[in-house]
Amino acid sequence: MTEPSYLAAVRESYDTVAADYLKQVKRPAELDPLSRALLTAFAETVREGGGGPVADLGCGPGLVTAHLAGLGLSAFGVDLSPRMIELARQTHPGLTFTVGSMTALDIEDGLLAGILAYYSTHHTPPDQLPLVYGEFHRTLRPGGLLMLAGHVGAGECVRRAQAYGGHPVSYESHRLPPEQLVELLERAGLVVTARVLQEPEGSGRPQIATLLCRRPL
Repeated sequence: MTEPSYLAAVRESYDTVAADYLKQVKRPAELDPLSRALLTAFAETVREGGGGPVADLGCGPGLVTAHLAGLGLSAFGVDLSPRMIELARQTHPGLTFTVGSMTALDIEDGLLAGILAYYSTHHTPPDQLPLVYGEFHRTLRPGGLLMLAGHVGAGECVRRAQAYGGHPVSYESHRLPPEQLVELLERAGLVVTARVLQEPEGSGRPQIATLLCRRPL
């Protein structure tokens, strides 16, 4: 399978910013109360469904993966950036982290009790989201839970030249309407069970959407 072209820009950019990203990104304990509560609700729902493997896809340096493990989940992390995975392994040596792409997960069909995609799909061009969401559906077991969170908008594409300490980056960020994300998830065979839309703190910042979805039994 040929790798989608945008992945090279994402991989190279996050390899470049990884060290400063780890220094600057908020820890889960520093998130706003609603965001923390949604992560807790995700963990509780997975546990009440019998538990099982949970993949933190686009895990970066593993901060949220470790938070999920602290909430009682059998969590592991996957990220496109080898440097991010290296930092995750150094920071959280008791957890498993692997290099991989959401477009072609090295995870067997129906294995996962849960997937967390936390601010990790926004670099995916809209025409590639069906491929990514199809991988979510394939790897979730029947009844498995997906939590997808990230910035949303009116379909704009945001390009930045620098990030995280002024390092050069070449990725794009896509802010799609929540309704479009729901439609794409449902086309992939997932059932959206909850939608939370958070207004931004401060002018000029985008809204945040959190979607909870299940693979049907």
